[in-house]
Amino acid sequence: AELPWIEDSWQTLSTAGQNKKLDAFLLAQRLQGFQLDQGPLMRCALFQLSDHTYRFVWSYHHLLMDGGCNGVLIKEVLAFYQAIYEGKQCSLPPVKPYRDYIVWLQQQESASAEAYWRKALEGFKAPTALGIARIQSATTSAEATHHEQQAFLTPALSKGLQTFAKQSRLTLNTLLQGAWAVALSRYSGLEDVLFGITVSGRPPALSGVDSMVGLFINTVPLRVSLSTSETVLPWLQGLQQAQRDRETYSYSLLTDVQSWSDVPSGTPLFESLLVFENYPISIEAATDSLEVGFSLRDGQGYEKTNYPLTLVVIPGETIQLSLRYDSQRISNEAAIRLLGHLQIILESFIQEPEHPVSQVSLLTDTEQRQLNEIAQGKIVEVSPNVSYQQCVHQQFEQQTASGPNATAIAFSASQPKTTVKAIDKLTYLQLNQQANRIAHYLSLQGITTGTRVGLCLERSIDMVASLFAFLSVGGTFVPLDPSHPAKRTN
Repeated sequence: AELPWIEDSWQTLSTAGQNKKLDAFLLAQRLQGFQLDQGPLMRCALFQLSDHTYRFVWSYHHLLMDGGCNGVLIKEVLAFYQAIYEGKQCSLPPVKPYRDYIVWLQQQESASAEAYWRKALEGFKAPTALGIARIQSATTSAEATHHEQQAFLTPALSKGLQTFAKQSRLTLNTLLQGAWAVALSRYSGLEDVLFGITVSGRPPALSGVDSMVGLFINTVPLRVSLSTSETVLPWLQGLQQAQRDRETYSYSLLTDVQSWSDVPSGTPLFESLLVFENYPISIEAATDSLEVGFSLRDGQGYEKTNYPLTLVVIPGETIQLSLRYDSQRISNEAAIRLLGHLQIILESFIQEPEHPVSQVSLLTDTEQRQLNEIAQGKIVEVSPNVSYQQCVHQQFEQQTASGPNATAIAFSASQPKTTVKAIDKLTYLQLNQQANRIAHYLSLQGITTGTRVGLCLERSIDMVASLFAFLSVGGTFVPLDPSHPAKRTN
């Protein structure tokens, strides 16, 4: 195949001009994409920035290979370059062909994989709601809707996580999976959450698989239960144990896994993805063992998923968290806030591993201070980013549409003649249905905009449902205290 190749000199441009031109070129490459029936699915470009500095842009479709192949392929290319540089002939040892992996896949037993995934996903009927309000965008460009926010953990926190993982016989990947599960649970209000994870897909049993070049990476679901009284450390160790079991069937196609679940066809199994990038050979390290007359640095990558929310974790001395999201679904402010919450959760893991999972905090110091001030009756300014274009019952219905199975309300009350507290819970869908029934009854009674109706109820779920019902029909409720004398309430 003849690779498309572009060369240009940008030496006359300022640094700002070079950056602007590079950004424009990268955007054009992304928008151009690839036609799957028109090979090759790869393009290269080399731009000279100064006498001794170049920017190399390498674009390829994910069908060709995954990120784990980058270091392998670049190291091979540079081995040939070194031979040319030294005036020698280069001969690389033969590698196993990708077809060997295809053969291995065809040999796997599908019945046992189906049994495993059916049991793992049993009873799960809808994707975990992200719990972040939708926002509207006028743009129709797919490229313009994908944004990214990054956060670098402090060296102290990065080292603390790595030390904690090593001492606890956990992987750093497990810590991030646990943190993401806690965040999704708090945001969605659910104790049973599901999200996607990427796996290397390279079976250890396949000889020579580490040097193969092709598409091995796979995406599979990870279901995590937080309805437990376990403390953080045993809970994380349980996650890691389950991961070992899951790896046995990590080759399964996601389309097959979804068909084995109770989630309806046409509905995504999950809406968020966690990608832990832990490649055996980095691009920068590819030149370490070679004498080629130059070095590679400042390696950057870009890839887009079809999920509204993707967390990419890049380990190192300072762990990098990159949140990629659909800006039509998630605001920039919400994405930044989520990154902050993830850092708080990770700090809680290593500082308080003996605390129950249900007590892991995700509030920043500022948010905790605001809650304390509200509890003390102080006035707290609301973020200027909050929209007041909708009434509260309209926002409630919108939240019901995006996360119907999340817990909307919980009520605890002591039972008569006992100290036992009974806790009632309703999801957004259940509370909305109850409010709609009451609203329908009020409409039949002629209640309309401006009509005053007395509301005489104790604190309860029924009271909250009634308030939403009044707002829906436009009536005005007059709060009455049941403990007051009858002459006052009549």
